[in-house]
Amino acid sequence: MATTASTRRQFLTLLGLSTVAVSCGTATGATSGRSQTKTLRYQGWAGQVTLPELAEDLGHLGDVKLEWVGNTISGPQDIQSAATGQVDFGGAFNGAVVKLAANGAPVKAVISYYGSDKYAYNGFYVLQDSPIRSAGDLIGKKIGMNTLGAHSEAMLDIYLRRGGLSRAEIGKTEPLVVPPVNTEQTLRKKQIDVAVLGGILRDKALAAGGIRPLFTDHQLLGAFSAGTYVMTDRFLKQSPDTARVFVTGVGKAIEWARSTPHDEVVARMTDIVGKRGRNEDTAPLKYWRSFGVAETAGRITDEEFQLWIDWLAERGDIKKGQVTSADLYTNRFNDAGGAGAAASPAASSSPTSGS
Repeated sequence: MATTASTRRQFLTLLGLSTVAVSCGTATGATSGRSQTKTLRYQGWAGQVTLPELAEDLGHLGDVKLEWVGNTISGPQDIQSAATGQVDFGGAFNGAVVKLAANGAPVKAVISYYGSDKYAYNGFYVLQDSPIRSAGDLIGKKIGMNTLGAHSEAMLDIYLRRGGLSRAEIGKTEPLVVPPVNTEQTLRKKQIDVAVLGGILRDKALAAGGIRPLFTDHQLLGAFSAGTYVMTDRFLKQSPDTARVFVTGVGKAIEWARSTPHDEVVARMTDIVGKRGRNEDTAPLKYWRSFGVAETAGRITDEEFQLWIDWLAERGDIKKGQVTSADLYTNRFNDAGGAGAAASPAASSSPTSGS
């Protein structure tokens, strides 16, 4: 049996973290005795509008300002940056949040920001003439996704296990990291056998034709919130009012996007991308349809974490009973309200970033 310390180091390595980094997490964050920060550092996603960016543009963050420090394509990397104080919040697939917290990172999930519904989902796509039709056909095949150890790899694992593959057979599949903006073209050039596509990049690829879905996460698990933004315990303690403004503002942005006509949401996002001047293509934004968040204003439920606690324990990635859902999140900073948020309107899917 591995020691607790060595096991912890192994799990942190899966997330790209070091024990030192986590124990020192937030050393560069708010300092005791200072007034609450009004500036939140964050990472964005190229060509996409995140919920905090939308919330700020809608005026829901008040005097709290966002400071963009760069882009990411990885949820685990984003929450690593939050845990170590390089940014003030980060978002990832809930399974990655579970792994991070299980290994001692001082973080707490504060609001859901993406999920799966009939509009917002990740699909595993193959070329139209591909011989791949079932889980067994993926043995030895290359599957391109935005990052490893997160949402897409979890969905792949569930699909393969439901397809009857053994652990040894699953180990013969080849998940590969491919930047989301390059995934469609990499598939069409046959450099990978399967491409994981979501949100506006998925719908843009489908509009071009020539590909078909092998399966989607919505087909696997139905509608569910899949990822959350996290903040460190230290940040929440030292800047609780700022955290409340941020979480509540993001919750209001979720409901605004849910209830606003599609064309108006797209126009707003297009304007945001244009104003920030990062030399990004705004054309794919027309394919946006929903953020896929299941609960009103992004409130978090036990079930959204318990699913991944059980899955990770079954895989042996964490010990049974090592964490509980209640330890991982809080809704106390979310003052956003509004009824009827469970269903996305037909007009209204997000870039399922983070995963």
